[in-house]
Amino acid sequence: MTTVTMARALNSALREALRADDDVLVFGEDVGPLGGVFRITDGLTREFGQERCFDTPLAEAGIVGVAVGLCMGGFRPVVEMQFDAFGYPAFEQIASHVAKTRNRTRGRLSLPMVIRVPFGGGIGGVEHHSDSSEAYYAHTPGLKVVTPATVEDAYWLLRDAVDDPDPVVFLEPKRLYWSRGEVSTERRAVEPLGRAVVRRAGRDVTVVAYGPAVPVALEAAREAARGGVDLEVVDLRSLVPLDDATVMASVRRTGRCVVVQEAQGFAGVGAEVAARVQERCFHSLAAPVLRVAGFDIPYPPPAVERVHLPSVRRILGAVARLQFDDEPDLTHGVAGVVS
Repeated sequence: MTTVTMARALNSALREALRADDDVLVFGEDVGPLGGVFRITDGLTREFGQERCFDTPLAEAGIVGVAVGLCMGGFRPVVEMQFDAFGYPAFEQIASHVAKTRNRTRGRLSLPMVIRVPFGGGIGGVEHHSDSSEAYYAHTPGLKVVTPATVEDAYWLLRDAVDDPDPVVFLEPKRLYWSRGEVSTERRAVEPLGRAVVRRAGRDVTVVAYGPAVPVALEAAREAARGGVDLEVVDLRSLVPLDDATVMASVRRTGRCVVVQEAQGFAGVGAEVAARVQERCFHSLAAPVLRVAGFDIPYPPPAVERVHLPSVRRILGAVARLQFDDEPDLTHGVAGVVS
């Protein structure tokens, strides 16, 4: 086990994938000698050459279109959309070709590619650099969509994504790139793609989160414990496929559920989770399923993004609305959370 940043874990995953399979290619804007804006591909061109890790023109639709053709030729491309909102020009390729080719060919042709997308806010990025675009991909049948919240998940989920026979949109939380954690690159210690995990066990409320919202949910759980409320935190890890079993088992134990996401609330992934919980756990629920999300606005300027992003304060405010009989004091250490 070694302690590294999430950025370094992703770099190691790409390096190991390139070593393991000569058909793996890595390309995108500035991913070559520069090593990418966030240095996720640092050193890969030097080690594997420009035939396997190379720069492309500033043309996202072209990047993904070329990846489609390479898949048809037997390669396994890993492409980068430099920032979340930069990927929109490529969405036609993703929705019309990447997601549909297996179905269109009745399973005869698969597209084993990974589309890496640095996503989310919290880094003070300007317009087009901080979107949470996961709902677009999750709503598109034929894509798998995953996002890590821990360093070890970053490594192993990316390895899984490269090995998967279907296209995977791999959402990398930008503000977690510099988080640190232990990872073993030789011994698998995490669940495979498609499985959620309970990051913190609890008895009173299930808090469902993913990607950059998971550390915030865990901090809220620590704060709630000081007020006598025990939150269970479930990290989805995979948005498609969604691990209903783990989420529903947790909600049936606790009887209450709060779903947290950075993206705007309307028609988001959190709305899908809330609907599924309501449908499957109705008779176990002691209160309505609540959501804590970004506001339904274009991503705000850096100076006010902290107001837009889900916070410990907002999560505890939602928990306090779940009508506990013993009226827990969730204002402990978070003044004014409960009005």
